[in-house]
Amino acid sequence: MEHDKTGCQNPPECPKLCINNCGFFGSPATMNMCSKCHKALLFQQEQGAKLASVVSGSSSTVKETVLGASMEVQAQSMEPDAASPLPSPASDHGVGVEAKPKEGPSRCIACNKRVGLTGFKCRCGSLFCGSHRYADKHDCSFNYRAVAREAIAKANPIVKAEKLDKI
Repeated sequence: MEHDKTGCQNPPECPKLCINNCGFFGSPATMNMCSKCHKALLFQQEQGAKLASVVSGSSSTVKETVLGASMEVQAQSMEPDAASPLPSPASDHGVGVEAKPKEGPSRCIACNKRVGLTGFKCRCGSLFCGSHRYADKHDCSFNYRAVAREAIAKANPIVKAEKLDKI
C-alpha cells in the first residue's frame, strides 16, 4: 500500500550475482555482470574486432577460423557452465595447430655438457662449455689467420709515393 502512495511500481529487488559466477554482484547496466567481467568482455570484443581487421586481407577460411575462435571465447565468458554450441574451428577444417618443436637444452659440442646461459658461441658456429671455449681445445675449423690478414689489409691500405724525377 505504501508503494501506491509514493508512486513506486515495484518493490526493490535483491541484488543479483554476476552471470559469470565470479562471486560479485552484477547490474542490469553491465548485462548482469560485475564491472570486472564486463570490462573483460569489452576488451575481448575489441581484440576480436582488431583481429578481424588484420585478417581482412587474407583468405576467407582464416577469417572464419579467427572469428569462430573469438565467438567461442565470448560465449565461454558469458556462460561458463553451458556447453559451447560452436564446434572448434580446427576440427571443422582439418587444420591442426602446428606446435614448434621443442629445442633441447643447450649443450657443449665437445663434451655434451649442459651449458644453459653460460655457453660460449665460437666463430665456427658451435656452442661450448667453459673448458672447451678456446679454439685449441675443440679443434676449431675457423681460419683465424685469413680473417686477421683481411682485417689488417682493410685497416692499412698500401701507400706508395710517386717516383721522384732524378736531377
